[in-house]
Amino acid sequence: MDQLNISPETAQGLQNLSAKDKQELNQFVQNEAQKAQIQSAVHSLTETCFRKCVTGKISAAALDRSEEPCLRNCVDRFMDANMTVIRHLEQMRTM
Repeated sequence: MDQLNISPETAQGLQNLSAKDKQELNQFVQNEAQKAQIQSAVHSLTETCFRKCVTGKISAAALDRSEEPCLRNCVDRFMDANMTVIRHLEQMRTM
């Protein structure tokens, strides 16, 4: 919570929180930041795969027969790459 633009009243209220409340607030802020990162990753994945796979005009309510497998493959590769990075980071953490 460093360098936030908050009002003096809010800053005073934060100073008056108990240690437990500060810890809970910090955990809440961390959880919200993680949610925002996940949403950003999903948005990026959606945009990347859409640009790559949906090449024609969208004229029907469904994807054409080449777009659907392309999107599925794009998402699968993205998930594979993320899992590989996560496993590698976990290995580095335990060393």
